[in-house]
Amino acid sequence: MSSKTDFVYGRHAAIDYLRTQSAGQINKIFLQQGVQASFADEVYRLAKQKRLVVQNAPKSKLDQLVAGNHQGIVIAVASFSYADLDELLAEFDQAGKQPFLLMLDSIEDPHNLGGILRTADATGVDAVIIPKRHATGLTSVVAKTSTGAIDYVPVCRVNNLVQTAKMLKKQGYWLFGTDMQGQDYREWNANGKTVLVIGNEGKGVSHLLKQTVDATLTLPMIGHVQSLNASVSTGILLYQMFNSRHPLSENH
Repeated sequence: MSSKTDFVYGRHAAIDYLRTQSAGQINKIFLQQGVQASFADEVYRLAKQKRLVVQNAPKSKLDQLVAGNHQGIVIAVASFSYADLDELLAEFDQAGKQPFLLMLDSIEDPHNLGGILRTADATGVDAVIIPKRHATGLTSVVAKTSTGAIDYVPVCRVNNLVQTAKMLKKQGYWLFGTDMQGQDYREWNANGKTVLVIGNEGKGVSHLLKQTVDATLTLPMIGHVQSLNASVSTGILLYQMFNSRHPLSENH
């Protein structure tokens, strides 16, 4: 963690952050004056457990801190930390795990990243890989949109996605990208060491990265609009991954 300050806000995201993070990662808690008593009691209880001070403040103060809907609480936190990809891969190997990784090629909208993290947590994605440049990183907007998933899904930032993709292939991972001419996603078997590559909202997967993947997938569309929001399309593919890794027959 660096000393730079960011914010977590919104009731669900803030309570989850207070429950899961250490006191050293929390700089200050701002609670709006006059909020619902039961909610205030929960905040004070969690703050007391970590020996943190809660500062009561008018709504105008919280409005100045964040631009979004804070719902009466803002937590000033140290900048969000990123996981080390090499360390994660070593841990997976030691555990004999067959990981599923999600590589995001320059997702620019923090709401999309937050939504993707939320679905990644729900479907059991082992780690998310993003580039250091030309993409949104972990921010307060991402944290709020993810509704707490940011605390559970490891996010790794790398210098070069193409080099990272080649490194993963050498370690036995199969890489799948997205393309209009790809295989129907309903036929996709995502078992084994697998990486799903999702492209930028407007440009899709970059040319060099698309050349690196082993196969491409497509979402068939029969309507008039021939594109989906990046978070929505990622969600569909992640649930196909979940279906192939956790077939219904396992539960019956």
